[in-house]
Amino acid sequence: MKLSDRNNVYYYNDGSPSEKKSADETENAPAEQEPEKVSERAEKSDKSDKTEKGGTKSSSVVNIILVSLLSAVLLGSVVYSFDRRNTVYNQVASKTNELSHAEAENIRLQSELESRMTARNVEDYAENVLGLQKIHSSQIKYIKIQTTDVVNIPEQNQGIVGKVKGFFKKCVEYFRG
Repeated sequence: MKLSDRNNVYYYNDGSPSEKKSADETENAPAEQEPEKVSERAEKSDKSDKTEKGGTKSSSVVNIILVSLLSAVLLGSVVYSFDRRNTVYNQVASKTNELSHAEAENIRLQSELESRMTARNVEDYAENVLGLQKIHSSQIKYIKIQTTDVVNIPEQNQGIVGKVKGFFKKCVEYFRG
């Protein structure tokens, strides 16, 4: 710094020097006016620095924090949804696997049932477990039946009422043709 700069007083407003006075001028200035200007300018510059710089800094920090929190929440929700989807896919896969095992067991049991239901197995079960025997030709008896299937019903004697009914039936049949 130069020696002449030591005696000068600089006032800054919004980062740019607004007035430049030497120490002699500040001493010779009236006492009442100078402190007001200095204090007003200092307060204005302090307030403007705080509101512009500090307010901007605090609001930008708050904005950054809010955006970061929002991003973290969105990322968390995406991760959670992927986790739920994978859990459901794993459950579906395990149930599908259980279904295929049950179908294979069903096919095996059907095959076993069909193999047990053969004629030879039924015959063995009837002879060995139930004690049944095959029929012999000596046990068979034949019956002769007439080949003609004609039945003759003899006429019965009718009373007077039956004869009258018969007469009316014959008349009706005659008129009908």
